[in-house]
Amino acid sequence: MLSRLGPCFPCRRRRAEEHSSERGDHLLSGTTMRTETDDVRQNCLLSVFSFCCTPEAPTSNPAATDGHPPPTEQEEPPNESLAYEQTLEKKLFCEAGRLLIAREERLFGEIQEPEAPTGHQEEVTELADCRRVLLDLVLQTLRLSLDPGEAGAAAALASAVKAVEQEEAQDRLWDQRGRKPPVWRPCAWKEVHNSTLRGLVEERMDNPSTPPSAVQAGQSSVQVDVCAMGRQMKEDLLQVASVVRSCYPPETNICHLYIQAYHRTFSARLRKIADFGLEDKDCTFLLRWVNEYYPLVLQKPQMAGEMDVAALGKLLPEELLKPLEDQYLSRREEELTTFGGRILEDAKDKWNKGEEPTREDGCFVSPVSYDIIQLINEMVSSAEKVVGDLQKAQTITRQLKGIMHRFKIFQSDVIMQNKASSRPVVKAHLGCIEQFRDFLNTKRHLFTEEVGKDCLLVLTDMKLSAQAYLLKPVHQVLKPEYRKLGTSDWLNKNLFNRLLVGIEEELQGLQGSIGSCHQELLGKLHQEVTVEYVRRLLKGAKLKNEEQQAKACNTVRDNAESLYKLFLEMGSEDVWLKDILTKIAEVLRLQDLPAIQMQVASLGADHPDLSEKQLSALLKLKTNLSKADRRTVTDVLSVTREEWSTAGGRGAARAFFSEVRVN
Repeated sequence: MLSRLGPCFPCRRRRAEEHSSERGDHLLSGTTMRTETDDVRQNCLLSVFSFCCTPEAPTSNPAATDGHPPPTEQEEPPNESLAYEQTLEKKLFCEAGRLLIAREERLFGEIQEPEAPTGHQEEVTELADCRRVLLDLVLQTLRLSLDPGEAGAAAALASAVKAVEQEEAQDRLWDQRGRKPPVWRPCAWKEVHNSTLRGLVEERMDNPSTPPSAVQAGQSSVQVDVCAMGRQMKEDLLQVASVVRSCYPPETNICHLYIQAYHRTFSARLRKIADFGLEDKDCTFLLRWVNEYYPLVLQKPQMAGEMDVAALGKLLPEELLKPLEDQYLSRREEELTTFGGRILEDAKDKWNKGEEPTREDGCFVSPVSYDIIQLINEMVSSAEKVVGDLQKAQTITRQLKGIMHRFKIFQSDVIMQNKASSRPVVKAHLGCIEQFRDFLNTKRHLFTEEVGKDCLLVLTDMKLSAQAYLLKPVHQVLKPEYRKLGTSDWLNKNLFNRLLVGIEEELQGLQGSIGSCHQELLGKLHQEVTVEYVRRLLKGAKLKNEEQQAKACNTVRDNAESLYKLFLEMGSEDVWLKDILTKIAEVLRLQDLPAIQMQVASLGADHPDLSEKQLSALLKLKTNLSKADRRTVTDVLSVTREEWSTAGGRGAARAFFSEVRVN
């Protein structure tokens, strides 16, 4: 159609005047989006219509005087004459832009001189006006792109985007021509597009929509404002991902542009909030948005892969984040100390009132460990989300060592006062100690290395103290039977059974701890009885000949087996204690010096804490060994320990003889 347009300016103006009276009202009413005054819009549309749709008229026409020139072959059908008007009515901005570019080419494309003929100036002005109208309509469409669209909104946006790209292409074309372009070139519609979207984002974040149902009772003004901005950002980005993105070519990466704009705007708004002193509740809320909620929005499946979220950085800079983090972590550390102290105080109050711990499956249990562990788990996990860094979150557990010390002091008071409820409480504490140890060993990521190490040391002391308290009465009852070990009566009258009966009776009173703690307590008693057995044996009666030594060997073997079976029936499986007595019995039996040396080497290798003094006491029981022979045997022990030390030691070696005191 444009190739057939005539250059006759007077005719074009006359046709425009004729059409203005007949179609002006219809043309303006058919365009729903207005950004300029009615007069400017009407003139623009009429001028474009008259230029693009009016053929060249004959210079002499007898019929022209009546205002109705006769139809010719050059006249266009009515449906073509409405092309430009209809593009705007239908929001076909790309098509409208194409018509304006065609008109631009008609006016400037073939002009070689720097200045256009004066006759074109009015047309140039009209074209500039029409371009401004089209740009206003395009920008208005862009500003509505984030609202839930009505029918055809996506198509209008896609057409507006194409119009922008079309103008960018025309800018590049003029740049390549090497001659003076129209005054509006380059028009840089792409930059206008981008700045418009950034302005749109700022406007929506400054005035977010907040449904009444979204405001929760008890929220502060800070929380309401941040929630509203966050909700607006989330809804808008989802609109971009689900609708707006499809209106742009993939290479435009429109999601990236919007995400950056929202990130910048949201960050600026939060900086203003963070500059003021915040209450603890608002401080926590702001940190959660920075480190938890905001990343979740960007990680929505609809936004996946649109940009590197980490590259955006934090919503707040470090100089603003650190004071907020310090305020939050300090408060949480205080809360851990306070709540942990309350848990211990509740347990102490019940003990002061004489209340026994509750029983579960016949075992005494205390809620102290469970409550404190839950508290730590919850607080550290929550702090990690709030500050976005586990290492920072660990700092709130610095006071855990203090809580463990308070627990230890409480147990010491229970033991020292030795009330009727003290033993049940201590048995319950053994379960707490085990739960704390398991927690510290399996959840090491929740603590700093120093805190974990210090707490484990406190718990070890508590366990040993509790076991000693529970076992002390047992040893007091068994002491008369201990005195008979290693004596001639022990060797000749089989007095060991009395000790076994006494142990079995006392074991009943040790029940009440949870299964694993009770088994460990039995193992401790088994070891202490064995230690006392060896101590008494080493200072016992001398074995003057091979017959007495063989008899002593058999007695020790039998005692070891009986003791092992008794504790095995009660739940202890420490067979290694039986092996110690068996090896000692072999030393008593053997007469050949090299055989004795080999047995001592085996015993020393398994138990590097065996001292020369203890070995010498054992060898002195065999009065038929000379001093030189004893020296030869003890030299083997020295070599064995040196080899063990050079090899770095054996991880499985257990301490035993270090508990055996020899005068």
